[in-house]
Amino acid sequence: MIVLGLLAFDNALAVLHAFPDLFPQVPRYPSPWLLIQALLVPSSHYDVDRVQGLTDARDRLKRKSRSFSLASGAFEGRLRIDLVLLYSFCRTVDDLIDEAENLLEARNHLKNIHDFLALSYDVGSIATNSDQKPARLLEVVSRLPPNHQSAFTQLPTRYLPRAPLEGLLHGMKTDLEFGSSANDWPIKLESDLERYAHDVAGTVAELCICLIYHHSEAVDRSKFDEILQQGMMMGAALQYINIARDIEVDALISRVYIPSDWLEVTFGLSPEAVLKRPSSSEVDTLRNRLLGKAMLSYRLARPAIELLPPHGRAAIRVSVESYVEIGRILRKRRKTSVGQSGRATVPIFRRLFVAWRALNEG
Repeated sequence: MIVLGLLAFDNALAVLHAFPDLFPQVPRYPSPWLLIQALLVPSSHYDVDRVQGLTDARDRLKRKSRSFSLASGAFEGRLRIDLVLLYSFCRTVDDLIDEAENLLEARNHLKNIHDFLALSYDVGSIATNSDQKPARLLEVVSRLPPNHQSAFTQLPTRYLPRAPLEGLLHGMKTDLEFGSSANDWPIKLESDLERYAHDVAGTVAELCICLIYHHSEAVDRSKFDEILQQGMMMGAALQYINIARDIEVDALISRVYIPSDWLEVTFGLSPEAVLKRPSSSEVDTLRNRLLGKAMLSYRLARPAIELLPPHGRAAIRVSVESYVEIGRILRKRRKTSVGQSGRATVPIFRRLFVAWRALNEG
C-alpha cells in the first residue's frame, strides 16, 4: 500500500507540473485535494504534443549533456521542466547549425529560427494546444526537421525575454562565418571571443535566471540586475571551458575559437596551424590561458549564486560546479575518458561527488 501510495503521489505531481493548461497555478506543496484532482484527470485530456515534447527534451538532454542531465535532477517542479525545455531548444539550435549538410542549409535553418522567434513574440501568448496556435507559426516550425520541431513548440516563450534568444542566434551566425570565405576567422581578438561566449552562453545563463525568478514566489528582485550580470559572466566562463575542451573536435570542422592575435603574438602561428596540429604544445599553452580566463571569471561570478532565490540556488550551484570540474581536470592535465565524440568526460563517481558537495554547500 505504501508503494502504491507513493506511485500515486508521484503521478499526481507529474500531472500538476506537466500540464499548465490544466493546472495554471500549482503551489510548491500541493494540497491533498489538488493531488486528488490531478489523479482524476483522464489521460485523454492530456496534451499529447506536450507529452511528446517533454519526452523529446528528456531524451535529448540524456544524449547530449551528462553534466546538465545530472544537475537537472536538483531542480524541482515546473522550473525543472522549463529548464529542460530551454536546454532542448538551445541544443537543437546548435545541432541544426553544426550538423547541416552545407552552409546554405544552415543559413536556411537560422532564418527559420529567426522567423519562429519573431512570430512567437509578435503574437503574444501562444497556447500549448497545437490547434490553437497561429497557422503562420506552425508553418514556420514545419520547415524544420520533424525530429527537432517539438523543441520549438514547447519553448516557454510566454515568460522568457526575446533579446537573449536573439543573442544566441547571433552566436550561431558567428559559427557560420568559419569557412565562409578564404582566410576568414571570426575570432580574431580576445574581445571577439568574449562577445561570442556571451552570445552562446551568457544569454543562456540570463534565460535560466529569468526562469528561476519566474518560478519563485514572493522573491526580492532588488539584486536582480547584479545577479543577471554575474550570471552572464558565469555563462561565458563555462563557454571558455567548453572551447578549451573541444579544441581538437572543433578543428575537425575547421573552427578555431582561440583568438588569432593570441596565436600570432605568442607563437607566430595562424589558425590554420591549429587545424593541422590541434594537440601541439603551443596550442596546449593557449588552452591553459583560456582555462585561466575561465577560472578568473568563475571566481568573480561565483558569489552571485548565493544571491539567487532559494528555489534554484543549490541546483544552479550543482550545474556550475559539474561543468567547472571539466576545466579543473583539463587544467591539471589529468586526462579523463574520451567518448565517441572525442570530448573529454568526467567519470561518473567524480560527477556524483561534485554534485553532492555542491548541494551541501548551502
